[in-house]
Amino acid sequence: MSGRMIVAGASLGGLRAAEQLRAAGWTGGITVIGDEPHPPYNRPPLSKEVLAGKASFDSLAFTPKASATDVEWRLGTRIVSARLAGRTVELDDGAVLSYDGLVVATGMRPRRLRCPGPVAGRHTVRTIDDAQVLRDELIRPGARVVVVGAGFIGCEVAATAVGLGAAEVTVVDPLPLPMVAPLGEPLARELRRRHEERGVRFVLGAGVAGFEGGDRVTGVVLADGSVLRADVVVESVGSVANTEWLEGNGLDLSDGVLTDGQLRVGGRPDVVAVGDVARFPNARYDGVPRRVEHWSVPTDSAKHAAKVLVAGDAGPAPFAPLPTFWSDQHDFRLQSFGAPALGLGDIRVLDGDLTGDVLVGYHRDGLLVGVVALGGLSAARTAARYRAELLQQPALTPQGALS
Repeated sequence: MSGRMIVAGASLGGLRAAEQLRAAGWTGGITVIGDEPHPPYNRPPLSKEVLAGKASFDSLAFTPKASATDVEWRLGTRIVSARLAGRTVELDDGAVLSYDGLVVATGMRPRRLRCPGPVAGRHTVRTIDDAQVLRDELIRPGARVVVVGAGFIGCEVAATAVGLGAAEVTVVDPLPLPMVAPLGEPLARELRRRHEERGVRFVLGAGVAGFEGGDRVTGVVLADGSVLRADVVVESVGSVANTEWLEGNGLDLSDGVLTDGQLRVGGRPDVVAVGDVARFPNARYDGVPRRVEHWSVPTDSAKHAAKVLVAGDAGPAPFAPLPTFWSDQHDFRLQSFGAPALGLGDIRVLDGDLTGDVLVGYHRDGLLVGVVALGGLSAARTAARYRAELLQQPALTPQGALS
């Protein structure tokens, strides 16, 4: 096969897409374009091992498979626009590249708070550079740290900051419990207890109105007018999809890139999307298009999308991944398989006790749709034993409901 595939995005999804294009039989050129200067690396350790000083960049970098060593990498380069009808993309240096197939793998960037006040001293955690700069701040003696956002990244950063000896670590969130959206109330309440037991303070049900300080932040102003003193602020308030370069092509970009069940974009056989920028219907559940920001999705989606792109209309069965996530915080781990958020109305303890190692099941219409373990490695292994059961759950009927 001749011609060129362009992979827009050089993180894990871009790397896996290039590898899987070769595995699917594409022998033509492959060009991967990414705005970071670094080759693909593992992001989950950024908020944990990298911040804690236990991992270097070399230990995070992925090694491409032998089949993809001939791939062209254009790093430190951004795609500014695309003309899907003409099969071209334009780069920030003015170059215009044509393609036979396009993989959208541009991922996400951190959402920032739009509040008055200084910018210096406020951080996000998305890149290796972000993590290295933040670490230098966290290890300052007597650091008072405020984390805005009690989701995955926020809770991980808070745990790492406590481990580094920060004088104060406070997590602020408008929701009533940390990670309540993906976990539900029972586990979220227990998660808060464990964090507080280890020195994290929570200010929940509170929004941020602004920041105090001159040249750099000295305090976080809450919506009720109270102020949390802070030397370091970490903003972990969600993500924004990197889709601006696709505007003007008649696509649904309202929340990432909408795809069909084969990960094709805009009904085009020559454009697919992978990773957390893709909003796809999962045939394993209810067929509602959703973005999934889990580590397993770039690899799973790249494998499927590459086959679709190379095969054209004769693609495989609809994409139906089993989402997986884990989160290490303090001395415990959250490990999940399936889609717990779809079963928040029927949560049951399957094994153990909430105050120790525990496995929780999430059910919809009486069927198990997800499990989450909280505790040590034994709890995580218990969760893994449910993976086969979740994979065997009935798929969608033609009407879109679980059969």
